[in-house]
Amino acid sequence: VSLMNKAGGSAAFGRWASVHIKSRVGAILATFVLGCLIFIDDYFNCLTVGSVMRPVTDSHKVSRAKLAYIIDATAAPICMIAPISSWAAAVASYADEGQGLTLFINAIPYNFYSLLTLVFIVAITLMKFDYGPMKLHEFNAISNGDLYTAGEKAEVTEEGFNPKGKVLDLILPVIVLIVACVFALVYVGGIFDGSSFIDAFANTDATVGLPWGSVIALVFAIVYLCLRKVITVKEA
Repeated sequence: VSLMNKAGGSAAFGRWASVHIKSRVGAILATFVLGCLIFIDDYFNCLTVGSVMRPVTDSHKVSRAKLAYIIDATAAPICMIAPISSWAAAVASYADEGQGLTLFINAIPYNFYSLLTLVFIVAITLMKFDYGPMKLHEFNAISNGDLYTAGEKAEVTEEGFNPKGKVLDLILPVIVLIVACVFALVYVGGIFDGSSFIDAFANTDATVGLPWGSVIALVFAIVYLCLRKVITVKEA
């Protein structure tokens, strides 16, 4: 996330979004959609979506409380129903050998918390409906431009970034991260030892596969962004 920010990829996405996203509803839905696309791990989801979408939602006067809610209420539920995710790998490891992933997939329609939470986000966004403390946060953001209402109000200071960064500098490292993590998970599960993809994923160890996938993506990001000359080796 830091590399993508420094290289200007996040800022480039923000510029793209400012042209194509014209409303508060659009900004919130874009946050939701991006959260759904980064399904491999809920923690990385929060880090990436928060960093990328904050300038977009700020420009449309979406309170920080609402942004935090949308990110958090998307990250865990989407990871909990994605068959290829750190959550699926962890849950599958508790079932009998080779049965974990099948059980996880069969249980998805009964994961009411995740499914209804995702529906709820879309519903309250399209209806422009808020209640309780969130309603106060949103009212202050819209009417007074106060994005905080409560809590620390210090603005997040962004480090200098390369203005030549492109949206691809954000998208490509994320795609590589997802692919590398999936590959690492099935590799640890023994796909090269003759296991099928499903068996390898069901028998993997997420605490080993995900760090390896992250390291691969990190090395790729450094090499790619340095070759693009949007970040120096020293900065990386």
